[in-house]
Amino acid sequence: MTLQLTHLGTGSRGNATLLRTDEVNVLLDCGFSGKELERRLALLELKPEDLDAIAVSHHHNDHSKGALIASRRWGIPLHMNFDTCARLGLDPVNDCTLFEALGRIEFSDDLSLLPVPVEHDNADNVGFIISHRGERAAVVTDLGSWSAELTRHLGRCTHISLEANYDHGRLLGGPYPDRLKQRIMGRGGHLSNEQAATLLSEVCGPATRSVVLCHLSEQNNQPHLAESEVLMSIENQFEGDLSISLQSGPEFSHYLGQVEPERLSSAHV
Repeated sequence: MTLQLTHLGTGSRGNATLLRTDEVNVLLDCGFSGKELERRLALLELKPEDLDAIAVSHHHNDHSKGALIASRRWGIPLHMNFDTCARLGLDPVNDCTLFEALGRIEFSDDLSLLPVPVEHDNADNVGFIISHRGERAAVVTDLGSWSAELTRHLGRCTHISLEANYDHGRLLGGPYPDRLKQRIMGRGGHLSNEQAATLLSEVCGPATRSVVLCHLSEQNNQPHLAESEVLMSIENQFEGDLSISLQSGPEFSHYLGQVEPERLSSAHV
């Protein structure tokens, strides 16, 4: 089996992404309650006890609130950087395994992660570059800008899951206070549809087989807006699959190197 990548759900009410290979099952972030994690994994015919590890990108609640629960209830090892560990009030010796930015994390012979720093809202946040048998994928959310380092890594990926958080017009015309709007649009905020499109136009090429747009704001975005903005930027250089991950996932799985995602047969509300 090649690497199977499934977003259990992405958005401000919770994020988690399952990486599944022949050897291991690793969860990127755990922003759902224990009960909700169980329910979503069951749609993939998995139990929390089947998870070998959880890697947490940063301490914000929608990415981390279920991690300690899952670790204590089901004995799942946690991996995170020191700042995230400290902000969650965890013991870096007994509660988790620490990683450093750009230091590879080996989970098995067929799966490793490279945490790449991204700037985001008073958090030591990272995006994850996933390596599996010579191919790479990326899961990167919660960033208001990007670095040359991130661009270099994304350009080598077969699959890219990237935040497209807000539509600029909807955010500016919406009910959020001006201070919050400025924070979202700032360098350490979130990526707009236009920014996601610009970044993808820099990194997508013939080897890019699939892209998933993640972490869409339910208040300030719509799937068709994100999709059309990105497609306009990359349609001349990208021939793979473009999908949208919503809060209500999981809806589909991508297999690294394949174009078409596998839609889940167990539809749910």
